[in-house]
Amino acid sequence: MGIYDTHMDQNPSRTMDCCKPVIRPRRLRRGELMRSMLQRVRPRRSDLIVPVFVTSGAQVHTPIASMPGVYRYSPDTAVGWLSGLAERGLAAFLVFGVIERGRKDATGSEALNPENPVCQLLRLVREKNLPMLAMTDLCFCEYTDHGHCGPLCADGTVDNDATLELAVRQALLHAQCGADVIAPSGMMDGIIGALRRGLDSQGFADVALMSYAVKYASAFYGPFRDAAESAPQSGDRRGYQMDPLRGVEEALHEAMLDERQGADVLMVKPAMPYLDVLAQVRQRTNLPVAAYQVSGEYAMLQAAIAQGWLDERGAICESLAAIKRAGADWIITYFAERAANWLER
Repeated sequence: MGIYDTHMDQNPSRTMDCCKPVIRPRRLRRGELMRSMLQRVRPRRSDLIVPVFVTSGAQVHTPIASMPGVYRYSPDTAVGWLSGLAERGLAAFLVFGVIERGRKDATGSEALNPENPVCQLLRLVREKNLPMLAMTDLCFCEYTDHGHCGPLCADGTVDNDATLELAVRQALLHAQCGADVIAPSGMMDGIIGALRRGLDSQGFADVALMSYAVKYASAFYGPFRDAAESAPQSGDRRGYQMDPLRGVEEALHEAMLDERQGADVLMVKPAMPYLDVLAQVRQRTNLPVAAYQVSGEYAMLQAAIAQGWLDERGAICESLAAIKRAGADWIITYFAERAANWLER
């Protein structure tokens, strides 16, 4: 008898039994009922924020070529569309203004016109008592003839402090027209503190600020710039938006600065390429966290869905679940209207 023979079970059936796993995770994946009872990540319709592009005129409903299924609306058609979404359980929209090129100038003065499309839509929403939170994107890139996020210095860079003064005026206009949440997107230093002081001093302490706290100079914004007609006419925005190749420390620094200045919600943009950043911001703050599933993410998934390479419902819901699992309380997404067909309230 060999030296190892005493350790071997001579019964082949018992030897086979010893090879069978005792721990079987598949037990908890058997059947739809078991799986549904264990799901922890469930995006809801009320988590989603609908982006809306609003332009001048009446009865406008213009498709955006680079974002199939997304449209520019005039205020009258926008409020009708949003009313239908509210009935389906969507709770908030984020509005972006789109104006004719001839009305753009070096300082984005049309952003301060109380008759611009954003202000018109806000007043219509308030008049109709639409049961949705009215959120406004606060920036000047859609209104300047150079496409940057504020007036420029002589060297072509954005004048940070001059932009703050204009942004406070724009925020007060939005608040007067009925905005519930104002979301400054230009990545100007000190903008949250300036807006909070400006709103509070004029009796708008209840208007919330959703900070684009962590906004990268991303390649995923191309279709949005087509939709909003806001591409820079020269240079780029890397001097004020964040470098994708920097570490997460910069993102956390920006987020904590905005929290200290009075932000009510912190946003990470884009969402899916920066889920790691989103997760770390979520761990660092007790504030609500939003994530923007941006136009490039939408266009990429939509193109694959249109070709039949991805299942529409599966791909959309899985992408939203990934953002939710990483820590987002709110998700800004161009898929909101379709996702409302599949998500719980």
